[in-house]
Amino acid sequence: MLSDADIDQFIRDGFVRIDGAFPRAVADEGRAILWQETGCDPDDPATWTKPAIRLGGYSQTPFRQAANEPALLAAFDQLVGAGRWLPRDSLGTFPIRFPSPDDPGDTGWHAEASFAGEDGSWRLNVTSRGRALLMLFLFSDVGPNDAPTRILVGSHLDVPKLLEPAGEEGLSFIELAQQLPASTFQRELVLATGDAGTVYLCHPFLIHAAQPHHGTRPRFMAQPPLHPAEPIQIHRADGQYSPVEQAMRLGLTT
Repeated sequence: MLSDADIDQFIRDGFVRIDGAFPRAVADEGRAILWQETGCDPDDPATWTKPAIRLGGYSQTPFRQAANEPALLAAFDQLVGAGRWLPRDSLGTFPIRFPSPDDPGDTGWHAEASFAGEDGSWRLNVTSRGRALLMLFLFSDVGPNDAPTRILVGSHLDVPKLLEPAGEEGLSFIELAQQLPASTFQRELVLATGDAGTVYLCHPFLIHAAQPHHGTRPRFMAQPPLHPAEPIQIHRADGQYSPVEQAMRLGLTT
């Protein structure tokens, strides 16, 4: 269970870190599967020829188990609301990052898009259609040099005012990134480091970015969305706002 302080941090900073959210043994089992899928040899760095390899759609036992640990399910209820989210049976995309001097080409600051627009662009709107949380599941130990995701603390509060005028159709993630104020990039920077089994639960509007890997061992991380079971709302007649919604409302008024 998240504490009141954890929930306050989520609303204020845009994320909460849960250490030991799933067992290290589960991370080890999942990582073994992913190594096979990469076509690389874990014991031969000469086979690590790309800065990043993206794998997706994995629903084997360790990935289902990681996504459904009791502590995480309880946290979903606390942050999104009981009955307001859909269970996961997989962990979606794994962007695996390898030590490399090459630019991976995907290190720009952004918030995750959550639905496809009529023009085919990936978009997000003020009620985060299609995404209740961004989640980072660490399947390997991640230190400061191991390409940890970069997070701008509190940046989720800068997003609602940009999305509200765009209505239901919202903005593409590129359009949103272009409209972010300079003050967003002056916010405190935190790195999503931790031991295998750590999970970061992030507000869907949190501004974050990848970075090159300057360590020695590849980084294995999943970044699935938690899908909403019902539309997220910023105007509720009963006033029963989830922390995700509270943060959206705070961003509209500050």
